[in-house]
Amino acid sequence: MTETPSILDLLQQAMRERILVLDGAMGTMVQTHELREEHYRGSEFEHHEHPLQGNNDVLSITQPDIIEVIHRRYLEAGADIIETNTFNANAISQADYGLETRVRDLNLAAA
Repeated sequence: MTETPSILDLLQQAMRERILVLDGAMGTMVQTHELREEHYRGSEFEHHEHPLQGNNDVLSITQPDIIEVIHRRYLEAGADIIETNTFNANAISQADYGLETRVRDLNLAAA
């Protein structure tokens, strides 16, 4: 019986064979969608007390389809590896938006 290779095994094998391509800038791609405050809020944060526009990490919860399209475009363009949409998904950054208690949710949604 042969063991199925792990993701790590496959990644290491691919790195031995060629240079791997990482995706590009998530923020730049988000900007092409020209989102407004209501897009960032979605229904989840409709009554949240702080402005959320510019908090791209929250889009993994409020606009998952947009984030998926961005990831898919990078894969279609030839990226081998895509990062999660979690550039500012930490308590310090999210405190600016009053979402420091939702960091875990942001990271889970992005993953």
